[in-house]
Amino acid sequence: MKQARSRLRLRYPWHCLASGFGAGLSPVMPGSVGTLAAILLWYLLWYLLNPLFLPFLWLWLLPGIAGGVYICGKTARDLGSADPGCIVWDEFVGIWIVLIALPANNWQWVMAGFVIFRILDIVKPGPVGWCDRNVSGGLGIMLDDIVAGVMTAGTLYLAGLII
Repeated sequence: MKQARSRLRLRYPWHCLASGFGAGLSPVMPGSVGTLAAILLWYLLWYLLNPLFLPFLWLWLLPGIAGGVYICGKTARDLGSADPGCIVWDEFVGIWIVLIALPANNWQWVMAGFVIFRILDIVKPGPVGWCDRNVSGGLGIMLDDIVAGVMTAGTLYLAGLII
């Protein structure tokens, strides 16, 4: 991990994006730090682009996924590792899927989304784990977090109907 991280060059655009603008360089829990950075970026965009934010995010999410497959794959190859922990763009996209689906835009739902998403991303149950084990390259790096984001979004949606 440290050897791969030492090859990361933030001056390279794909490395900068793949590392979540450097958030993935955190020495502790880079995935969680990357997820928190993604939430902060979400709210910055919310503030700057509201009321056009939601349509803009949907339009940004699709290239974020497609571009993420490329930048994560390219960065992983550059670093000589299949899925180095310093790559957190996949966490950015995964948590954005969650944030789109929040039943309400308040800190309680955001916290619930963060916790559920991180648990699914770390434990990798069911389809999340299958994607992690069976899909490689940039798509593999991205897909398990996309699935974790969709599962979290579904869980929060159902919780919102009940609560």
